[in-house]
Amino acid sequence: MNLNQITILSPDVNRAMAFYQMLGLQLIVDASPRYVRLACPSGDSTFSISHSEAAQAGCEAAGTVLYFEVADVDRTHRRLVDHGIPFLIQPQDQPWLWRESLLQDPDGHPIKIYSAGHHRKNPPWRVSQNHNQAKGPDKKWYHHISDSPYNLMK
Repeated sequence: MNLNQITILSPDVNRAMAFYQMLGLQLIVDASPRYVRLACPSGDSTFSISHSEAAQAGCEAAGTVLYFEVADVDRTHRRLVDHGIPFLIQPQDQPWLWRESLLQDPDGHPIKIYSAGHHRKNPPWRVSQNHNQAKGPDKKWYHHISDSPYNLMK
């Protein structure tokens, strides 16, 4: 299975499209002002923006964070700041072994610009492929966090 795309809602598709193009996404479907679809500059993922009158700043975005991985968080941060994009959190190293920064799109959707490298899919606390056989079928994924020597909540 491969994640094809994420769609966000916006009351102003053209404004949102311009913002995401500044981030580096490339327009591949233009049905504006109702819908646009953009491709990430690397990888196979796409990102779409659909018009919604109900989408008000922050209300549709609650609980959703968009993550865009880049090779160099600091260089990307400087480029976006030079384009006038404000950041809520400046680039910083995180305990989960990523470097990331936080900004918002014009509709209030939180966006993390990050670099995780190998640790994105293979953190030191990754659950092993045979964890159910070794730990029993009743052990849930979150139990492994408390057992891990890298548990950040201890």
